[in-house]
Amino acid sequence: MWARLAPLLREAGCEVYTPSLTGIGERVHLATAETDLSTHIHDVLNTLRYEALTDIVLVGHSYGGMVVTGVADQAPERVATLVYLDAFVPQNNQALADLLSAEARAAMLSGSDWRIAPRTPQMQGMTDPEEIAWIAERRGFQPRKTFTQPLSVAGRYRGPRVYVYSGGYAPSSFTRFAANARSDSAWAYHELPTHHYPQVSMPRETAVLLLKYA
Repeated sequence: MWARLAPLLREAGCEVYTPSLTGIGERVHLATAETDLSTHIHDVLNTLRYEALTDIVLVGHSYGGMVVTGVADQAPERVATLVYLDAFVPQNNQALADLLSAEARAAMLSGSDWRIAPRTPQMQGMTDPEEIAWIAERRGFQPRKTFTQPLSVAGRYRGPRVYVYSGGYAPSSFTRFAANARSDSAWAYHELPTHHYPQVSMPRETAVLLLKYA
């Protein structure tokens, strides 16, 4: 998912890690019905621990906003800046499902399968056939509990927060989070005129924004 963006950051001299979460991407074979949000938070915490990473810019895209919020709360001493890239911004005791509209929540959680299919690229503003084909090879089902487990945070992270809003499509599940960040002086705020995947459609522009905080 980060294959177009990460090389640009590395060319600029950054050390970049893009850990895949359990049950997703090349780790899809590890998915089980018990894989939840806590699993994914620990995936990233362990990357920080075993790679001995500190003073990092921690970026979460989409659902990843849930993950990085939990990571920053548990390891605030390692995080210099927290970036939400068209992402959910949860509060304590909220699950991702709680942050959706009633209609979207009902559609997501309908049925009894422990796996949930991703929204179509078209529903997320994508129109370019080449981009859609590229991303289709990199998306798949996600364990239900990653969407339904509430996040537990204690407010330990008090560092800088950045919101990057993809303002080139509607409706968007992220408009209200962007509006909150834009109106809060404690946040840095940016917009990119593209769909939900700026790291795919505008990797260079996204890299320029992230490098402001590196």
